[in-house]
Amino acid sequence: MTFETERLILRPWCDADAEALYHYACDPQVGPIAGWPPHTSAENSLEIIRTVLSKPETYAIVLKTTNEPIGSIGLMRNGDGIYPIGETELELGFWVGVPHWGHGYAPEASHRLIQYAFEQLNVTCIWCGYYDGNLKSKRAQEKIGFTYHHTLENVEVPLVNDIRTAHMNILTRKDWEEKQ
Repeated sequence: MTFETERLILRPWCDADAEALYHYACDPQVGPIAGWPPHTSAENSLEIIRTVLSKPETYAIVLKTTNEPIGSIGLMRNGDGIYPIGETELELGFWVGVPHWGHGYAPEASHRLIQYAFEQLNVTCIWCGYYDGNLKSKRAQEKIGFTYHHTLENVEVPLVNDIRTAHMNILTRKDWEEKQ
């Protein structure tokens, strides 16, 4: 499945995206704050495309002007995401490469995927979280319409071998419908 917004295309990742993915995912400002290590090579990025980014409802965030993937976004069901959620709930995760921070790409992509989740997948709510210190993600989530729900202490983050505090935000179908 592919989605379009004014400036973006959300499409499945493919092997040919490995170099572009590596270009952004090797930056230590991107992955560690989100709970994953920087990519070490284009081959490592290809492996991530084939294992992690090939999961259902996971998309490359692609600029229409350049046809280049600049980040990733996905919807996860219980057991696929970081946090336990209900059967009629999803978790939203996203990241964008550093040169594209502050341009509103994450909110733009998120709005389109959220619309799909509520209208086509019939979910009751969507969760989105961030770890302490990730203020850019916090701010993006606020722009998208998420509101604070709760904080989780001592969350294991196995990919970076760490224990962190996570803040969970929620967007209910009712709240989303009221903003439409």
